[in-house]
Amino acid sequence: MVLLSATLAFYLAIVVAVLTTSWLVRLDWQIMFFRPYEQWPQVHAFLDYLVVLGQRGPTAVMVAAWLGWRSWRQHTLRPLIALGVALLLLNITVGSVKLGLGRLGPHYATQIGSAELFAGGDIFPSGHTANAVVTWGILAYLASTTVTRRVLSILSGVLSLSVGATTVYLGTHWVSDVLLGWTAGLLIMLALPWFEPLIARTEAYVFGLREQWRRRLEEGRLSEPVAAALTPLLSAGGKWQPGRTPAAAEDGAPAAAAASQAPAGHSPALRPAAHAHQVSRQHVIRSERTPITPGGSRRPAHTERASARGASARPATGG
Repeated sequence: MVLLSATLAFYLAIVVAVLTTSWLVRLDWQIMFFRPYEQWPQVHAFLDYLVVLGQRGPTAVMVAAWLGWRSWRQHTLRPLIALGVALLLLNITVGSVKLGLGRLGPHYATQIGSAELFAGGDIFPSGHTANAVVTWGILAYLASTTVTRRVLSILSGVLSLSVGATTVYLGTHWVSDVLLGWTAGLLIMLALPWFEPLIARTEAYVFGLREQWRRRLEEGRLSEPVAAALTPLLSAGGKWQPGRTPAAAEDGAPAAAAASQAPAGHSPALRPAAHAHQVSRQHVIRSERTPITPGGSRRPAHTERASARGASARPATGG
């Protein structure tokens, strides 16, 4: 709390010094006229690459890849969620101050000695510097051992200081921009422990969603054997009833009528191609099948058959 309060007081002091056009603004102009990039041109190419370590896109991708691997190895989402919360706080706090004060950079200054505030700019505080503090500082914040935390803290401090000084060398930021960027990034890192309950709830919520989807997938797999067991019954082509086989349902009616009496809810997509052939074939009742020959039917007419049965029934008598 003491460190957070002191950092916040220093942050407000820098903002007030720039708003009142104090000695800090005069220092900004003196270093701008000094033009460091002309004094030491031999390091210009190297510093062009070094300043990339403060850009939000490349650094976020590199750090997210490392923390993603850690999350996979440790079966936890805390590293990635902590990075997301830190970057969200960075964008909200630094972005709002940038747009609210609207300060112009050294290359776009219009009046010597002026603070160049409320002129439509967006460089105060330095986003490169604040991003370097947060992005590399999160590695030290999430370190699992004391030695690793100390080493990463020193490394992140050196990187953030180097990136901030490089922006002043290139003339893209005032000195006061860099000072406020360092302070803004440090405030976010000091306030991050208060967001640990939110990080824990977010992780639990994501894991809960994963378990729900896993149960839904398992239920979907269990339904496949049931559908496979019902497929022969659905493809029999007859009217199925308890205690009656599908073959028995085909004897008393055509296959088309049996198909129309199938239980509701059966999908035609479950019927195999062989069933389509059975449905197209018309079954005829056995009593209706009359053998036909080229000379006509081999069976006599109904009247002839009746007279024949009557003659065979009368007993033979003597003449």
